[in-house]
Amino acid sequence: MSILQHAYQSMYNHFGDSMFYIFGFMCVLSVVALWRLYDKAGQNGVAAIIPFWNMLVFMKIIGRPAWHILLFLVPVYGQLYLLPKVWIELCQSFGKRTVLDYVLVILLNGLYIFNLGMSYDTEYVGPAYGNPDLGTAPPHTGHSPSLA
Repeated sequence: MSILQHAYQSMYNHFGDSMFYIFGFMCVLSVVALWRLYDKAGQNGVAAIIPFWNMLVFMKIIGRPAWHILLFLVPVYGQLYLLPKVWIELCQSFGKRTVLDYVLVILLNGLYIFNLGMSYDTEYVGPAYGNPDLGTAPPHTGHSPSLA
């Protein structure tokens, strides 16, 4: 018995069928989150359920060219550098520019994207890639913060 088969059997023995319900619920939750996120960015929400089109729309939202999808296939660069960088650019595209936002999108990616998609306060401000003004400083709102 391989290690993966042993891990699967152990999880199934421990959780039973509920593991599949939880996984199914998480899949539905991620599709709803991406659908809303794409709608907020002015893209077609159906792209959230179509595999390759999903990545093309995601790259369009953050402003990267479509050929950057191929960079995800480079073993170390794609997963350890580019993926977190793309997630941070997604935050910047929706006006989130604090270090806390960057840490949350990397650690709790699915939940953070769900929060971006479902939040009424979050708006799409434009693609972050290649836009130096969008990634450096928050926009000036015209008023100073109050401490009251």
